[in-house]
Amino acid sequence: MSLPVIDAHHHFWDPRSADYPWMAGPAMAPIRRPFGPADLAPLLAANGIDASIVVQCRSDEAETEAFLATAAATGFVVGVVGWVDLEHPDVGARLDRLLQRPDGAKLVGIRHQVHDEADPDWLTRPTVRRGLAAVFERGLTYDVLVRSRELPAATAVARDFPAGRFVLDHVAKPPIASGFDSIWADRLAALAGCANVWCKISGLATEANWQDWDAERLRPAIDHAWRCFGEDRLIFGSDWPVCLLAGDYARIKTAAETCLAAHGPSTPDKARGANAIAAYTLKLGER
Repeated sequence: MSLPVIDAHHHFWDPRSADYPWMAGPAMAPIRRPFGPADLAPLLAANGIDASIVVQCRSDEAETEAFLATAAATGFVVGVVGWVDLEHPDVGARLDRLLQRPDGAKLVGIRHQVHDEADPDWLTRPTVRRGLAAVFERGLTYDVLVRSRELPAATAVARDFPAGRFVLDHVAKPPIASGFDSIWADRLAALAGCANVWCKISGLATEANWQDWDAERLRPAIDHAWRCFGEDRLIFGSDWPVCLLAGDYARIKTAAETCLAAHGPSTPDKARGANAIAAYTLKLGER
């Protein structure tokens, strides 16, 4: 029996009913429209994906609640990485409220757009650390959305919470369009030294030149992630529909798997399922 193939990072949104500040500007026009399960389902089927994890887009608990309801009504969505205010005095109670919903079992993680914070050490604030402790006390995973600037703080909290599970999104967004960055590379290696951190091979095509990229342009970043994290801590995510800025779903998936396959067949196999199951402690049956 084989494990389900999982896309561990995608989004749903509707700009008609909510505000997405990061989606402003003409460059984002192609994705500034509603995207939901009906749009994603045929793409998953066409690309051999059995299940998915939907990830927060907005700093709003209402979005998390909506995602939980969507996950409960959508067979292929097996997990939600949502948002709560980690610095709120009642963060534990807020997490409990989400988990106690009828669809609360779908909540597998929490995320915040750390790279948008003015303070590069935001993750190490005492108030944020208290919030992270509440996340881990409830068996949830924390998705780390950072760039190179915030990687030292991410490494510090990963070391300070050795029993917590962290998932680094988008390989910390290496500046692929401008070439291989040694500072990013060194900081990624330091984070990977924490055995409780996994890394998503996701969101890389949109860090390249959107009109001029292929698998070879992504390969240096993916190869470095493999050297740092190894085959047991890499996770595939499409970052759909953001990825559509650079290429369609099939192109994104094929490029990632082409690079991962260079490290042996078990690397893409694990990245397609087993590693996501471990990172998010997903309760899934084998096929």
